[in-house]
Amino acid sequence: MGLWVKSIDEQSTSSIFRRQNKNDRPATGPHMNVTTFAVFVFLITANALYVAAEFAAVGVRRSQIQKLAENGHWLAKGLLPIIEDTARLDRYIAASQIGITLSSLILGAYGQATLGQELALLLALFGDMEPLAAQSTAAMVVLVLLTGLQVVFGELVPKSLALQYPVQLALYTYLPMRWSLKLYSGFIAFLNGSGIVLLRALGVRHSRHRHVHSPEEIDMLIAESREVGLLKLHEQQRLHQALYLSRRTARQLMVPRRFVAIVDTKTPPQQLFQIVVESPFSSLPVYQGSLDNIIGMIHTKDVTAHFAEHRALPTVAQAMRPAISVLDKVTGDRLLAIMRQRHSRKLIVVDEYGTMQGLVTLDDMLIALTGGVAEESKEEYAQPEYLPDGRVRLPGLLRVEETVLWTGLPWHSQANTVAGHITSMLERIPEPGERVMIDGLEVEIEELDGPAIRSVLVKANPPVESPTPENED
Repeated sequence: MGLWVKSIDEQSTSSIFRRQNKNDRPATGPHMNVTTFAVFVFLITANALYVAAEFAAVGVRRSQIQKLAENGHWLAKGLLPIIEDTARLDRYIAASQIGITLSSLILGAYGQATLGQELALLLALFGDMEPLAAQSTAAMVVLVLLTGLQVVFGELVPKSLALQYPVQLALYTYLPMRWSLKLYSGFIAFLNGSGIVLLRALGVRHSRHRHVHSPEEIDMLIAESREVGLLKLHEQQRLHQALYLSRRTARQLMVPRRFVAIVDTKTPPQQLFQIVVESPFSSLPVYQGSLDNIIGMIHTKDVTAHFAEHRALPTVAQAMRPAISVLDKVTGDRLLAIMRQRHSRKLIVVDEYGTMQGLVTLDDMLIALTGGVAEESKEEYAQPEYLPDGRVRLPGLLRVEETVLWTGLPWHSQANTVAGHITSMLERIPEPGERVMIDGLEVEIEELDGPAIRSVLVKANPPVESPTPENED
């Protein structure tokens, strides 16, 4: 926003200032002062209206206006088509920008023609200044004064109000903006067209105003909603997990192979029945010859159903269903689509060489969405927990991106789990009880499961609130 300053040369300056003695008074009266003040207020208010209209139109959500329109609000009914149509929203924003520019130019020109002239005359009469110096000084003083008023009352205040109350200001400014759209229609068409041509010449693609947000921005909005009390912490955690489901791969969502019970095709019926009874899992992959050659899945309900119908234990071949394999790079949303298309709740995860890496189930997907605990988990510490000494117990299989919800500091790693991240940072297998610094946090290795880290103890810095529902007020 700039204010136009009227330039003046020596000849025009001397024509403005007549040869007067110091006892002459400027020919200004109360009526002139009130009129000038009223014009200033009007122009700054017009600028504020256009600023509020622009920020409110961009900041308001379509769903908010649509709900009001459905309830019969006549202003919302008029505004809704503009919010829904990106081309019309572009023209709406252009009208507000033209209004801001015109009000600023007129304010600057009018201020110099009225207040500037009077101030220059006063400086010449009582300040013992030359006419040109008085005019220059007056122009600078008026410029600074009007710029300050314009920025504060015409820019900052309406912008802050529009960001805090976008719905109300979008509705209240709709009628003036509708009249402005008609008044500035020619300017809008010319200026928008010129801008698009210039962007094309520069090789920049023209993008219209749209109410869209990236996952990172949505995550920030969720965090802000949590900070002001609109969301509970466990609700924020679930939304965070659901938001990034499409970015998580089957490798990140699966149960690793070392925790999956596998059955050989040669397993006798009696042994198969014993495995099914003792196993905490509802499904067991079946291999033939090699552990990497998975040929099917056995569901415990199929074994019991076969026994109830035939009064005999089934063989592995009789109870087995075909196995469906997916690459470990398949994303979470695609996994859900495959499960729906193939009518399967469990998928075998393999790498590019066809080697089994683990098992992903529909329950794992739901856990990723809700932050729950798998009923089939064999981990003793399936979820992080806060300890009385202020530390946090993190399971080794906890996903790296979830650590920030418990420790307050994010861990950025190519590894998928806490155990993998710590091992990659140390470049070795740590010892139980060993204490190390990982990404600014003091980490104690609590327990190992063979060469894998089973659980660690972390001193949260800064301390954060427990994201479990039980700890919410």
